[in-house]
Amino acid sequence: MTGLDFLCAGERLEALPSGALHWPARRLIAVADLHLEKGSSYAVNALKLLPRHDTRQTLAALGKLIEVLRPETVVCLGDSFHDGDAIARLPRAERLEIERLTSLSQFVWIAGNHDPAPPPDGWGHVAEEIADAPLIFRHEAQFGPADGEVSGHYHPVAALSIRGRGLRRRCFLTDGRRVILPAFGAYAGGLNALDPAITQLFADDYDALVVGRQAVRRLSWRQLRPDPTLASLAWVREVR
Repeated sequence: MTGLDFLCAGERLEALPSGALHWPARRLIAVADLHLEKGSSYAVNALKLLPRHDTRQTLAALGKLIEVLRPETVVCLGDSFHDGDAIARLPRAERLEIERLTSLSQFVWIAGNHDPAPPPDGWGHVAEEIADAPLIFRHEAQFGPADGEVSGHYHPVAALSIRGRGLRRRCFLTDGRRVILPAFGAYAGGLNALDPAITQLFADDYDALVVGRQAVRRLSWRQLRPDPTLASLAWVREVR
């Protein structure tokens, strides 16, 4: 995996193509918005038919990261489970995989707006936010100055036009003071990086660290494009 190094609050961080954030100095990785069991939630509520393999795919990607990087700490930045009954719907194989992964690293589950009650004993610690100076990890970015803030919630995506072809790619967003992570979950949607809900969080210029299959590319917000539809506005209403 070829990550992209960048500075946030003076710390060298690495944006990985998987959508995870690596803090080498602390042997820490952070992932946002896993939304485990989102597929089974739709099946239960008959909203739409989706294959129920999202949890397996998401855990496989997370497991690969842990096996390669061997982090001491894994911080899940909220909305790790899609709804209050998600843990109860976990298939046995996926439950055992979570137990395996949480035995390899210390997990910290940040509370998000979708998350149910705390996960079972042995799966790690639960917190509203955690501080490891100079960084602070929370689910949703706070309005105003927030040096060192690492968050998720918005599922940012960069809309691009390449040789006349429109593309949307998950991305990290940073101005060197804070960083917002893309959603890690296999079925998580995305909000355009130029949406007002996001732009209001950055007082000046910010960059999109755009996730590709094998690498991460840094672009200025000026190189991004708005979505051609109102889908992003509907998504904001959904997550709030």
